[in-house]
Amino acid sequence: MPLPIADYAMIGDTRTAALVGRDGSIDWMCAPRFDSGAFFTALLGNSEHGQWTMHPDDEILSIERSYRGDTLVLDTTMRTASGAIRITDLMIPEADHPTVIRQVHGLSGRVSVSTELRLRFDYGSVVPWVHQVDGRWHAIAGPDAVIVDASVPLAGQNLHTQASFDVSTGESVSFVFIHHPSHEAVPNRIDPGEAITSVVDWWTTWMQSCTVTGPWAAAMRRSAITLKALTFGPTGGIVAASTASLPEEIGGERNWDYRFCWLRDATFTLYALLVNGFHQEATEWRRWLLRAAAGRPEDLQVLYGVAGERRIPELTIDWLPGYRDSRPVRVGNAAAGQFQLDVFGEVLDVLHLTRRFDGSHPESDDAWSLQLEVLRHLESIWDQPDSSLWEVRGPRQHFTHSKVMAWVGFDRAVKAVERYGRDGPVDRWRRIRDDIHAQVCEKGFDSAQNTFVQAYGHQTVDAALLMLPLVGFLRADDPRMLGTVEAVERTLLRDGLVLRYIADPQVEGLSGREGCFLPCSFWLADNYALQGRTDEARELFERLLGLSNDVGLLAEEYDTVSGQLVGNFPQAFTHVALVNTAHNLSTGAGPAHHRSSDSSSDVTG
Repeated sequence: MPLPIADYAMIGDTRTAALVGRDGSIDWMCAPRFDSGAFFTALLGNSEHGQWTMHPDDEILSIERSYRGDTLVLDTTMRTASGAIRITDLMIPEADHPTVIRQVHGLSGRVSVSTELRLRFDYGSVVPWVHQVDGRWHAIAGPDAVIVDASVPLAGQNLHTQASFDVSTGESVSFVFIHHPSHEAVPNRIDPGEAITSVVDWWTTWMQSCTVTGPWAAAMRRSAITLKALTFGPTGGIVAASTASLPEEIGGERNWDYRFCWLRDATFTLYALLVNGFHQEATEWRRWLLRAAAGRPEDLQVLYGVAGERRIPELTIDWLPGYRDSRPVRVGNAAAGQFQLDVFGEVLDVLHLTRRFDGSHPESDDAWSLQLEVLRHLESIWDQPDSSLWEVRGPRQHFTHSKVMAWVGFDRAVKAVERYGRDGPVDRWRRIRDDIHAQVCEKGFDSAQNTFVQAYGHQTVDAALLMLPLVGFLRADDPRMLGTVEAVERTLLRDGLVLRYIADPQVEGLSGREGCFLPCSFWLADNYALQGRTDEARELFERLLGLSNDVGLLAEEYDTVSGQLVGNFPQAFTHVALVNTAHNLSTGAGPAHHRSSDSSSDVTG
């Protein structure tokens, strides 16, 4: 059975990633890309679906693990009665092929260690042909091939490869695992010691751009590294998570594939990169967005593949039992075909942000032409029902947050003309902007409850309403927002954390429940900060930081009933929210203040 989600750490190479458990087992890895088929899939099943274990033979008395400085090099120390070992796990950024290095180093005594490698391509369904040539182990099936080099003898047995060895103080045993296309030449050998040094240097050099300081700098730096690890280097796209189908409810059906790039994350992500000092990554993310969004505005999607692919069919993998029997296991994501109105506003907002922070590089005519086309389309669709940012699978509705984001699109267009001299029908845009604002305040607000509501005609609230002051729709201290925050606290708080909304099968088209959505909890802290409730904002933020696992990673949600992280992991959106809220609280002029006031000051603070 797979470990609790919090017991995993991520290693990656900015093209794909792997999850390593506290017990030394690699239970998830896809190659050559994040969204490729997995060949270690024990996370969603068992060892027969692909796994690479590494552990002492004796009883483990204690386990400690950490990343080596500001890197993604993972060190796991295991102590037994006979001694202690350190397992170092890493991948090589920008390598020609996805490469995993595992090194076992003796710290004290003499420890007997066993490793077992079970390769199963295509999400655990394909057993490769494994053979040995010139002391190197080759595994091949269809388009996939893996080569394994080891400093100790390996043996094949019962469709897996294994080794047993001893390490004494100061000794090291290394394994190098390289995935490559089966039709290409076998990759050359890699020196593991040199590779470890090189990877530490790569991450350390990259982190020199990080400018954050203050009481939460360590958490912000770890989040920045996590975002970089979730970036597909060749294109600049950032995936929502490295995993697929980790459940929002253990044993439930809310299991989605997050190995894709969502447009609505763009503005949040751009802010998080900029406030951390990573301007190059912000530029690459913006370029990815422009390429992905290019074409007819009516074809704009909610999410895309890492290279901008648009066709992302959703499939059910019937042969996998799911993480702790959470079925069905889904790969791909049907939300790519949904109509979600808010993404149009998000695209226009992120390009507006670009105008503000990058005054030294004037906006291209092509970028403005794209925005004009999006605005023309938005004029004709803003009053239509949609599936909301929560990608509900029930009937479309007039979701309040979706309308607000349509307002954002026209508001940013007006400011492009007023502040930056762009050409456009500004009088019409102002009129539409004002019409949307008036409609939301009339139909999206319940005066009897003094709160905005999830959708027109509803009486329930939605944590997405916390975004209204964060995008500048209303001031945070507006009486209607004070009432909305109070309604969120009254109905959506669970043990101090925020649910997205109260689960309703008629709205969602799904059964069961889910955990508290961690980005929404950060948004509540942002609202507190904007309302001047600084102590409450800091208290909630510290509570959220305390949910990070021992290596500083957070999932999408937290189940307050079972007391564990749930959902896909690690979640980019959560780490983006962490960075932005930390900056809001530590500087008093972070993304929430910039975006809500639309100040023309420098967003990097």
